[in-house]
Amino acid sequence: MADQVFWKRKTLQEMSQTEWESLCDGCGKCCLQKLEDEDDGMVYYTRVVCRYMTDDCRCSEYQNRHELVPNCVWLRPEDVENFFWLPSTCAYRILAEGRDLPLWHPLVSGDPHLIHAVNISVSHMDLVADDQVPEDDWQNYVIDNV
Repeated sequence: MADQVFWKRKTLQEMSQTEWESLCDGCGKCCLQKLEDEDDGMVYYTRVVCRYMTDDCRCSEYQNRHELVPNCVWLRPEDVENFFWLPSTCAYRILAEGRDLPLWHPLVSGDPHLIHAVNISVSHMDLVADDQVPEDDWQNYVIDNV
């Protein structure tokens, strides 16, 4: 059992901060602006992306993101039961649902660029920065799936 990879032998709550952070596959989907339908609670992703996301789907202001963007997503192990809104490809959601990491995930493949090559990340999408579109217009950028 000790030779198993950490995500197979530990719960999300048991992981160290480093292990937790390494689960992020760099897809950039959590940096897409989302809209929630007040009537049914459905979450809709848009092509509007946080202004701090870089071309490689990473945050240019990761350490200061919560000060710069107060509503920035902050995934924590204690919030696992609320991960339903995350994309089905997200490692945090995958593990919370008891599934195994896919072959393209950097921890499995060893290749942090594979996620972009297989179009799991948002790098192939036509995105617009959130400081370029008024929030009232975000509904015009809703996408079908992420």
